[in-house]
Amino acid sequence: MTMGIRTLIYAELYLVDRQWWLCILSALSLGVRISARNMAYFKNEGICWNRGLNMKFLEGLSEDLKKNLLEQLRVLWTHSSTAIEGNALTLGETAFVLSEGLAIRGKPLKDHRDVEGHARAVDLLYALLKKDEITAPDLFDLHKLVIDEQILDVYKPIGGWKKENNAVNITVGDNQTLVEFSNYREVPQLMERWLHLLNAEIRPHKEPKEVLQSYARLHLSLVSIHPFWDGNGRIARLVANLPCLKAGHPPIIIDKERRYDYLTSIGKYQLANGVPSVNTKIIHEDALFKGFYSLCEESWEKSLSLVEQAHVLQQKRDGSISKSTTFSP
Repeated sequence: MTMGIRTLIYAELYLVDRQWWLCILSALSLGVRISARNMAYFKNEGICWNRGLNMKFLEGLSEDLKKNLLEQLRVLWTHSSTAIEGNALTLGETAFVLSEGLAIRGKPLKDHRDVEGHARAVDLLYALLKKDEITAPDLFDLHKLVIDEQILDVYKPIGGWKKENNAVNITVGDNQTLVEFSNYREVPQLMERWLHLLNAEIRPHKEPKEVLQSYARLHLSLVSIHPFWDGNGRIARLVANLPCLKAGHPPIIIDKERRYDYLTSIGKYQLANGVPSVNTKIIHEDALFKGFYSLCEESWEKSLSLVEQAHVLQQKRDGSISKSTTFSP
């Protein structure tokens, strides 16, 4: 059973011709205020699955296969990232909510809004690939999309750096340790360094191992700084993929079934290296870093498998199916 969940106009983010305004209405229906800069990107570029994305993993595919593959990745990415945060929607339910705009009976409304917001953050991420430099306001726009919070709190800004310190209890084995993330007063300076690292990592023609290194560096350093009051993991799992997408590879999507391994790997790294400050490095590439790298590499297999399926189908259409691998990152 399904029911409508919107009181405002709902619009899918498959933009055609000049109907860029549908994207804006869709974001506004979630209560999101996109910056003028990125609203211009939606307007001028138009996020359309079947055009405008020049990525190696899409090469050789028919337009319908490109569109469907990108939608598969969007659904998997959204489901996996929100499920890691406790979202109760299944993969199939996530796909249904995003495609039909209807709710699943018995599931929390917040879970629906979370997947809708994350999916639109994925769309914005693709738009950001057109930019020469990623800036703090771009991260703020992504944050506004992934955070569903109806009650505003001055100490819990949506689309801005945290205003007070935050901590987490890290449990590894039988030991519990309370770890405080980077001081909120140092966050602007730390994130300036982090953005410099991000922009240095974003370049075309990177090999898979280089892409994985970039992803692990950006992901671990961002979640260790913890610049937002909430949503840091979802933001990290999004923006750490910018070098990957820019190099023409499909996104690295952390497997929700590896949630324990994922959180434990991050926790061990933070316990061993501490959190970044203005007087320390923001990333340490030690043995624990390599362990996180390996987990990311293993999680990438799901995305690569979807890409492989699309290329196999294309070869069947073309009558040229072979035993050789059809796609290799």
